[in-house]
Amino acid sequence: MQIALFQPDIPQNTGTILRLCACLGVEAHLIGPAGFPMSDSAFRRAGMDYLDRVDISRHVSWPQFDAWRRGEGLRLVLFTTRAQASFLDHRYKAGDILLFGRESAGVPDEVHDAADARVLIPMRAGLRSINVAMAAAMALGEALRQTGGFPATVIADGDGGDR
Repeated sequence: MQIALFQPDIPQNTGTILRLCACLGVEAHLIGPAGFPMSDSAFRRAGMDYLDRVDISRHVSWPQFDAWRRGEGLRLVLFTTRAQASFLDHRYKAGDILLFGRESAGVPDEVHDAADARVLIPMRAGLRSINVAMAAAMALGEALRQTGGFPATVIADGDGGDR
């Protein structure tokens, strides 16, 4: 499972998603141009020291990313409010790339049309969208649950130690 962010606008959201990827062992793809400098220092505040633990691939443009993923034969699942199908009803595959659009504008039609699947997170009427970092966490959780892709975990023993 992989996560891709299309031209992210907010470094704190990107850092949070990179931290999520680090903790769950998921590769992250950043598709430029972004609304901020795509440097590690721009993500450090939200991603903290987790940035050293995530595999990040940076793509300078949508065409470059799309050519790469098609060459790899990877399926692209777009999370969009313009979809009809719930993300809970979609059947994920281990090699899927979960794509999230810009916080301010989503994705253009070219990107929307290139996706192999388009899904949405159902929410109350009259509201526009869920924060992209929260949406990524919900989506990745469901995709990993379906594919058995969660990493092995350490369980806290209740007194602050691990067992």
